[in-house]
Formats: sequence, C-alpha cells, structure tokens
Amino acid sequence: MSNRRGLLIILSSPSGAGKSTLARRLMQWDEGLSFSVSATTRSPRPGEEHGREYFFLSEEDFKKQVAEGQMLEHAHVFGNFYGSPAGPVRETIESGNDVLFDVDWQGEAQIRNSDLGKHALSIFILPPSITELHRRLVGRGQDSEEVISKRMLKSWDEISHWHSYDYVLVNDDLDATETQLKTIITAERMRREQQPALQTHVNGLQSEFQEMS
Repeated sequence: MSNRRGLLIILSSPSGAGKSTLARRLMQWDEGLSFSVSATTRSPRPGEEHGREYFFLSEEDFKKQVAEGQMLEHAHVFGNFYGSPAGPVRETIESGNDVLFDVDWQGEAQIRNSDLGKHALSIFILPPSITELHRRLVGRGQDSEEVISKRMLKSWDEISHWHSYDYVLVNDDLDATETQLKTIITAERMRREQQPALQTHVNGLQSEFQEMS
C-alpha cells in the first residue's frame, strides 16, 4: 500500500461555469491524476474502445453490478445507463493516486454515501453571475439557442445543491480558481484518513518511548 491513499475528487457545476477547463488544467498539473472511466449500456461509437472511453456493458450486466454494489454512482440518461465502477477506483486510490469525477449533485451524493465516501472530496464551481453563465454558453458557439435555453433552465437546479459540497468556488477568474483548486487538493491529501502509514509510524514512536522509559 502507498504511504498516501488517493482521493475521489468530485467536480460539479452548471454547464458553462468552467469545470471542464479546470479539470484539464488539473490533469496537466498532476500526471498521476486520472479521470474515472464510466460504464454505460449504450453502444460504442466509432473509435471508442472498451475500458478507454467507457466500459461498455449489457443492461443485464450493468444492473447486476448495481445490485451487487459495484457501482459508486449510476443514473439513467436518455434511455441508457451510466455509472462509475468501484473496482478500478479502489485500485487507483490504494496505489496513492487520485481519481477525478465529473458528476452532478446526484452522483456526488451517491459517491459520498458509498463505502469509499470517506475518501471523497467534493467541489462545486459557481459562475460569477447568471448573465456571465449565459454569455459563456453563447460564446462557445457549439449549441443552438434551444439547447442553450435548456442548459440555462437546468443550471439553477444544479446550483441549488451547492451547500452539499465540501468546497464551493466562484469562478470569476480562471487562473485564481485553478490556484484555489490546487491548494484544496494539496491540503486534503494530507488528511489523517489519507495517510495509512501514520499508524505504523505512531506505533514505532510508542515502542521507542517505551524502550526509553
């Protein structure tokens, strides 16, 4: 086992708040940080590989894994199931590396209530204003007005769950928010629960003290 146990780092935000950009910057900052590969019941698209983009499962296998508690979180979206397999995440954090999750508030709650929840670190990214959120979505140039309107309607439902997260950051300056994220992660890595070797060290100190007595 590594001297440090990894974290399950959960990033959530309404679309357009900057979460994806911040996640990419975190991955560049720490090469040991990896994205959780989700499982899905949808068919692979051209170029997608099992275990890289997704773990592609049949609906029967997916439901079986859910029933057996092998999914940290799961949801039914547009006719298909999606979820985060616990096994690969467990192996990664036991090796001392962190896993990054891009999930909504429902996924955050499921992960928090799982047996790995004590190793979770959840961070919610807020936009500086609703006007700015709309401006960013329009500025992408990727979505129609209809899609943007749907994203805006959904954004408040997501924002309303901000209080259930460990940390909440207002992303009014991307560089400053990136620095804050790195500071939070660096500190959280030193939590007592994340350092399994501490008990052995304290036992050694105790033995040393007894020998001197």
